[in-house]
Amino acid sequence: MEKEAQALQELSDNTEMHIPIFGYELIREILLNDILGKDSPHVLYWAGKQLARKFPLHNIDEIINFFSSAGWGNLSLVKQSKDEVEMALTGIMVERRFDLNTECHFQLETGFLAEQISLQKKFAAEGAEEPKRRAGRVMLFVKLDLKDPIE
Repeated sequence: MEKEAQALQELSDNTEMHIPIFGYELIREILLNDILGKDSPHVLYWAGKQLARKFPLHNIDEIINFFSSAGWGNLSLVKQSKDEVEMALTGIMVERRFDLNTECHFQLETGFLAEQISLQKKFAAEGAEEPKRRAGRVMLFVKLDLKDPIE
């Protein structure tokens, strides 16, 4: 796992490398949905959780930076309480995904965020998304189960 985290850091530090957005969109919005079919949201949610376990982060700021480095969009904290975190995902990638696919979902990002919060807070957590197409953002909600601590 340490090798993966180091590789991620090296990739995110390299600001000179640019990948066309179109290539990312082909994979994310077309190819993955064709391969996974109706199970795409569920599989990508759990894939996001798995990514979070491979790249554990230590705080909200690191999560925000990860989202930016991954090209997922601009993540910002809206509200946080003892058992819930609400964040907003915005940016050109979010808007382009809305434009490209009327049924796009953000389950990869939701699963990743839910697992990161779970690992940081040491409680089981589940995530949900609420797309706001007109506003060009996605609200991401993570609910912690304070009766279910994790090690």
